[in-house]
Amino acid sequence: MCGIIAGVSGHDVTGTLLEGLKRLEYRGYDSAGLALIDEQGEILRKRSTGRVKALQDEVTSDVRVRGNIGIAHTRWATHGKPTKQNAHPHICNETVALVHNGIIENHEALRASQEKMGYRFTSNTDTEVIVHQVHSNLEHSADLFSALQQTIKELEGAYSLAVISNLEPDCLVVARQGSPLVIGLCEGENFIASDVAALLTKTREFIFLEDGDVACITADNVRIVDTNGKQVDRQVHHSRLNSDSVELGEYRHYMLKEIYEQPTAAADTLEGRLSGNRLLAATFGHEADEIFDSITSVQIIACGTSYHAGLVARHWLEEFAGVATSVEVASEFRYRSHVVPENCLVISISQSGETADTLAALKYAKEIGFQHSLCICNVAESSLTRESDMVLLTHAGPEIGVASTKAFTTQLIALMQVVIALGQRNSMTHEQEERIVRELRSLPVKIAEALELDTEITVIAEKFAHKKHALFLGRGTHFPIAMEGALKLKEISYIHAEAYPAGELKHGPLALIDNEVPVIAVAPNNELLQKLKSNIQEVRARGGELIVFADPATGFKEKDGLTVIEVAPVDDIIAPIIFTIPLQLLAYRVALIKGTDVDKPRNLAKSVTVE
Repeated sequence: MCGIIAGVSGHDVTGTLLEGLKRLEYRGYDSAGLALIDEQGEILRKRSTGRVKALQDEVTSDVRVRGNIGIAHTRWATHGKPTKQNAHPHICNETVALVHNGIIENHEALRASQEKMGYRFTSNTDTEVIVHQVHSNLEHSADLFSALQQTIKELEGAYSLAVISNLEPDCLVVARQGSPLVIGLCEGENFIASDVAALLTKTREFIFLEDGDVACITADNVRIVDTNGKQVDRQVHHSRLNSDSVELGEYRHYMLKEIYEQPTAAADTLEGRLSGNRLLAATFGHEADEIFDSITSVQIIACGTSYHAGLVARHWLEEFAGVATSVEVASEFRYRSHVVPENCLVISISQSGETADTLAALKYAKEIGFQHSLCICNVAESSLTRESDMVLLTHAGPEIGVASTKAFTTQLIALMQVVIALGQRNSMTHEQEERIVRELRSLPVKIAEALELDTEITVIAEKFAHKKHALFLGRGTHFPIAMEGALKLKEISYIHAEAYPAGELKHGPLALIDNEVPVIAVAPNNELLQKLKSNIQEVRARGGELIVFADPATGFKEKDGLTVIEVAPVDDIIAPIIFTIPLQLLAYRVALIKGTDVDKPRNLAKSVTVE
């Protein structure tokens, strides 16, 4: 959520800032703005609500908006409504301008103190206290860099900050604590952003700031100090991403593009990790063997879609690896007491690696005595990867659509690799490992086959055009898949959707069933099939409208009130991954009919970097 881009150059940076904001739109936002220092030394600011296009129109209609140094921002409202006055950048006394990602927890105390000092507030945001604090400290500091160093000592919370002042028009100062910030290195100019995607048209060379870092950036120099004020040299990373990887191409929406990229993403997540019918020992790094040898239980922490992946993995870990596994929503994990098992592996799951709740939960787990950690993540240079002992990257490629698709399926593939690694040390036989690896290798083809259901799904999506509620059912490993299907539908179509274990119908949800509530069931051909069929009969007996995604061998036949979409037969091991695909397509096609903003659903953000 929220996006930052800023830069200092020997020429006008306005176009680069606007282009960067467009590339950050996937993060979720409700307003946008930029501020520049012009040739006369004045700070010029433009802000707008809605999309970056509205800001671009304002900027291009005013010839004065040019400058060699500037900051820009897309805001997702936390404190204060999504209005123009609450949009970033914020300016103090026409001298200091600032943009901020994160949340300042002591903003009320700072605001009260600053009002006594005579500062006037023009917004309802927590961010405005920061720009006033920088301005106040600048009056007693040697320069803007020192003023920002003093300011962050007075802040409580999470933030990434970019600050400019017309008193020092050649210097951009930035700071990071708990919210991502990256420096892009160019020839004769330098930029910063909250995500490398914003800068891929400018450079592939990046420095990832660490918590507590403060940097002074000019067109030809970067100086960084750590949390102790000591000057440090951070490693320069060469990104393998390219600007084309975040382009729509032939697709109408990023979500559809990413759904159709899943065969390739699956292959990439497996590449280099399998040999014959075995998982390579080096998949998890050189320290993994010693850690895995000691593990007797697993604790998974994650949020949203990643949490659903963890729920599937719990079934797999206990069935195939014989390892006791707990799964908890990360936002709840650190707010209760825990009994810490010996030799327990904490697995954190996050697409971005910057999910604030998951990061905080991992840090808390380490504080209370969990000894070993592994993260499943899609971003190599993220905060979560740096906090973890071991890292398993999903290699899904950039995921722009807010509703996660290929990140989820590749998380499941990565988690099955964890199952194999732990299973090798416990109850898994060579025959079981060979079977699992064989099925993993088949995934790119099987996913491509599932995508061929798109035409059928487009037809049945019409059944949802005027519906307000939907119920998803699944059993065993497919209950989390039903949860994920319900989440996708509610995220992008705004239809209220719930998921239940099918066996729980008679314990409450049956009261909801009528011909206005579509019921979507996931029906693989496994040992729970007959139980599921009984549950489905309960729905039919009460006049429910059923849509069943079923293996052909299950014997479901279409009749009044029952629509069957046949999913090609797959082994039960990989069935949760395959049955996810049609549910993603269903959510997408329903959203098209409803006319919602598929890639940028209201009130949601791609990377949730605040608690």
